[in-house]
Amino acid sequence: QVQLVESGGGLVQAGGSLRLSCVASGRTFSGYVMGWFRQAPGKEREFVARISWSGSSTYYADSVKGRFTISRDNAKNTTYLQMNSLKSEDTAVYYCAASRLWKDGSSEYSYDYWGQGTQVTVSS
Repeated sequence: QVQLVESGGGLVQAGGSLRLSCVASGRTFSGYVMGWFRQAPGKEREFVARISWSGSSTYYADSVKGRFTISRDNAKNTTYLQMNSLKSEDTAVYYCAASRLWKDGSSEYSYDYWGQGTQVTVSS
């Protein structure tokens, strides 16, 4: 079992920045690909970004590419999502998730463990 706890969400003005954190406990953190997803009201959950076991590879949704940066610190069992140039359409609950696999890592069905989510609200 892996337990994931997100933090760092909040209210920010458009153009601002936030950094989300996700702390993992349980099994070996470095054994998992980590992903961030988000779900806006009335919409399906969507992929945001993912990072490989060592952090050497990353992948982003087109909607956040160039604005968001995913990273991880395996010594701290933590993954981060740095969000810059935020837009109102970034408003959502953000979830971190853990997967054994890199393949199909943009699909939520590839992930075995999920955090409870943290709310990000961007005011225009």
